Amino acid sequence: MHDEGLGSWPARRRRLSPDRTALVHGADTRTYAELDDRCRALAAGLGELGVERGDRVAYLGPNDPALIETLFATAALGAVFVPLNWRLAATELAYIAGDCAPSVLVHAPAMAGTTAAMAGDGSAAAAHPIEVGRAFEALATAPVPGRLDEAVALDDPAVIIYTSGTTGRPKGATLSHGNITWNCVNVLIDTELAADEVALVCAPLFHVAALDMIALPTLMKGGTVVLMGAFEPDAVLRLIAEHRVTVMFGVPAMFNAMAQVPAFPSADLSSLRRLLCGGAPVPLSTIRTYLDRGITFLQGYGTTETSPGALFLGAERAADKAGTAGVPSFFTDVRVVGPDGHGVKPGEKGEVVVAGPNVMLGYWGRPDATAEVMDGEWFRSGDVAMVDDEGYVTIVDRMKDMIISGGENIYPAEVEDAIYSHPLVAECAVIGVPDDRWGEVGRAIVVLRPGVRLDEQSLLDHLDGRLARYKLPRTVVFADSLPRSGAGKVLKRELRARFGGSGA
Repeated sequence: MHDEGLGSWPARRRRLSPDRTALVHGADTRTYAELDDRCRALAAGLGELGVERGDRVAYLGPNDPALIETLFATAALGAVFVPLNWRLAATELAYIAGDCAPSVLVHAPAMAGTTAAMAGDGSAAAAHPIEVGRAFEALATAPVPGRLDEAVALDDPAVIIYTSGTTGRPKGATLSHGNITWNCVNVLIDTELAADEVALVCAPLFHVAALDMIALPTLMKGGTVVLMGAFEPDAVLRLIAEHRVTVMFGVPAMFNAMAQVPAFPSADLSSLRRLLCGGAPVPLSTIRTYLDRGITFLQGYGTTETSPGALFLGAERAADKAGTAGVPSFFTDVRVVGPDGHGVKPGEKGEVVVAGPNVMLGYWGRPDATAEVMDGEWFRSGDVAMVDDEGYVTIVDRMKDMIISGGENIYPAEVEDAIYSHPLVAECAVIGVPDDRWGEVGRAIVVLRPGVRLDEQSLLDHLDGRLARYKLPRTVVFADSLPRSGAGKVLKRELRARFGGSGA
């Protein structure tokens, strides 16, 4: 029987490069041969616990080799891996566990209390807990007589990744072995990832971009994945120099934070070949910061539902097309369409729709929600974009975040990009608030850099002339921080709840 799935990757990589370093986490390392041995033992152990084809195995905890090993072991059984957002509250996690009903829950020691609270809620009571440490190691190091003989096909479900839940309850995007495999092939082609890459993974692996855009493609190619438990900008700069990191993925907020570290101007970034950025429209000021350091800064666009890559801006046009998300990935098709479903003309705004072998199977247990976003083979993203005359796509904003003021459409990302041009601004977000005259107007929530002062009028004066008058925020609110999802996206739902009143 033939295994086409992700679970076969450690053995396939072992055939080619058994002694190369696959994973680094602090002082802990794994060669590809060691990774294969551990994944094979862990798969056998999970099987002995009763995990069968189609069962779900969840993982709760920060980035760790155990997460990668649990993914491969689960996949080898034909079971479905569910990486959980460890930053969520126990009640939120209990809802997700109730939705996908894992039979096993692997968790970090620090998450033992959360795991117990989830079980107490009743939603995860059926899950067999395995703590990373002694219990996990006993499974991962047990002797195994032979290999599993499980036929896993590319169309079989492999991973359920829950959307960040910026609106309503999170939904589980079900990605097949083929979805993830084809996405990785796209990444290898689009980014020209090499076999000697040292990839720093500091974004959380419960997020599809860190898992599928950097960790798994690097392991497919035979490079080294350096795992960080959590993003810390100072530590990132140190690890880049220590491990001679060649590539990393981050969301714009992460790259902004790194650039604000006092040591950034003198940090040794000479080993970096490229930086990959996605997750939100990237301010041009962020791009220029890294281009000025001589680093190739590549951005792309994708969604959880597309595994995630859909658009990518290659190195050849990274400078002159900076600010765009690029063109469709090699095996993926992307269109920007108007309300009639036809493609828009260059410069016009429309919705991004995606088709290809990386588009999800559907939302777990939610055929109704799946039908809402699928138009035949095309996934409707809900994102607004424009296409230039060369086919390069610029993401404008979320359709649901658009502000309609006096009949004019205002896209918050455009306003935010202008606000970011002020040297004292660290972070910002723009929301719509009710207005008696215009129906809705913009309000900017701004986080300043440490130790500086700026008043509302000075910021609005800075924006005057950079934007059409109707796009200018009517009010500015200064805050200490912005709420973000585990994927690093600003939670505008929370901002609307706190700052969305007409008088706030």
